[in-house]
Amino acid sequence: MQRTILITGCSSGIGLVAANDLLSRGYRVLAACRRADDVARMEALGFIGVQLDLDDAASVDAAADRVLEITDHRLHALFNNGGFGQYGPLSSVTRQQLEKQFSTNLFGTHQLTMRLLPALQASGNGRIVNTSSVLGLISTPGRGAYAASKWALEAWSDALRLEVRDSGVRVSLIEPGPISTRFTDNVHQGQQDKPVRNPGIAARFTLPPEAILPKLRHALESKHPRLRYPVTLVAWAMSLLKRLLPGWILDRILRSN
Repeated sequence: MQRTILITGCSSGIGLVAANDLLSRGYRVLAACRRADDVARMEALGFIGVQLDLDDAASVDAAADRVLEITDHRLHALFNNGGFGQYGPLSSVTRQQLEKQFSTNLFGTHQLTMRLLPALQASGNGRIVNTSSVLGLISTPGRGAYAASKWALEAWSDALRLEVRDSGVRVSLIEPGPISTRFTDNVHQGQQDKPVRNPGIAARFTLPPEAILPKLRHALESKHPRLRYPVTLVAWAMSLLKRLLPGWILDRILRSN
């Protein structure tokens, strides 16, 4: 039976790369994008386009209704990949900006996943894969709002994994480090005159979005998917250093980035 997957954030980067790869592997891919023109582009590329704005509860409900109708309430996998970054010192981030960061990166993901959870359970072997970040493991100056949303996504994913395990649904996290996508170009900067930039050394460790594909395939297709999949040397190193180093030493390292 053909496996159906919904991928959010499909207009570019990790979402688009994942959609193309899984389509080539025989999946029926439902490609969710925020803008109508991107949805039309997905349709032209052979996907089933779904319009979805994670920051809009009504849009999330409408997208979930469409997915359930298309799949007849049986969905193999959900790849929660949509999101954006709000950068800037916390003193420059307003309450409204922080709410929007969490609304898109967590609240919309929660609403969509809960609406689709019965369909994932009905498949008998459902998979939920969430795109976190190395900033779901550590936080750095100027990236506190985004990191907070990803730390929350990590905790949410851990709780969900434990709650749904007996139903056959498996939950995994992909934790990319620096990836060459349009994410950085689309970051919302809290201080336009002092934008937060990645340190120059990050370019040495930046990988193309295709680097996530082996991890995603394993999370979707292995009988024993992993809980977490770090991607890039930076993500692996930070995962290790956080466990091994005293907090003050890690702080000293992170203050320089």
